[in-house]
Amino acid sequence: MTKQHILPAVLAVVFVLSSVPAHPEMKSQWVEYSHGNTKLKAFMAYDDKITGRRPAVLVAHARSGMSEQTQRLTEIWAKLGYVSFAADIFGYGQGVLPKNVEEMMAQTEIYSKDRELMKARTQAGYDALVKSPMVDPAKVALVGYCFGGAVGVEFGSTGVPLVANVSIHGSFRDHAPGWAKNAKGMFLILHGAEDEGYPLSVVDKVIHELRVAKVPFQYEVYGGTGHGFSAPKNKAEERANAQSIASTARLFKELFGI
Repeated sequence: MTKQHILPAVLAVVFVLSSVPAHPEMKSQWVEYSHGNTKLKAFMAYDDKITGRRPAVLVAHARSGMSEQTQRLTEIWAKLGYVSFAADIFGYGQGVLPKNVEEMMAQTEIYSKDRELMKARTQAGYDALVKSPMVDPAKVALVGYCFGGAVGVEFGSTGVPLVANVSIHGSFRDHAPGWAKNAKGMFLILHGAEDEGYPLSVVDKVIHELRVAKVPFQYEVYGGTGHGFSAPKNKAEERANAQSIASTARLFKELFGI
């Protein structure tokens, strides 16, 4: 992959970020809430110079949980002027933070086997987010990374009034037929063409359900790109990461109006 090929996507991200008000006053904080008897702790980031209610982005984290990478990804959307809120799915509020791949897989398996728990845990995060006086509850989007992409599908199936539902290298798996019939908002699916764990044939099943239910969607496939490109491992994935941010930011600007 040459620099000439990478440049347009990088410039797109630079353009998007340059549209943010000058000298944003970035703030972040931990938000404690609960789901039943489970203590949860979300990471929230926002521009303190913006006043009044504004659109919000509910981030569904990858299998790493409330990691430093999750926090960095959450801050991307705050820099665009939105309240960005990484919901605690695994129970970081009770000290659950996977230390290795084995522990990550153990956590995702819990929720893959219990989709009702997955949806309820995400609902708890959504409810905590929209209670914030900074948030316009009519303008909330979801961005899911890896495991969070599957969370986005399952949570979307509940009919939650999301303006947009974005999957970035989503780990789609065994979603029930007809899940999209209650889905709201625009779906944006951003996926690597060389994702061996979640190949395009699996993504096609998600697309099929969206088409049957006549849910609006956009689908981008990035050549030379595997899974997890939000932490790029080569030039192709650097380009995919930049393009995924630019495409998501463009959609948010269109739907949120700011």
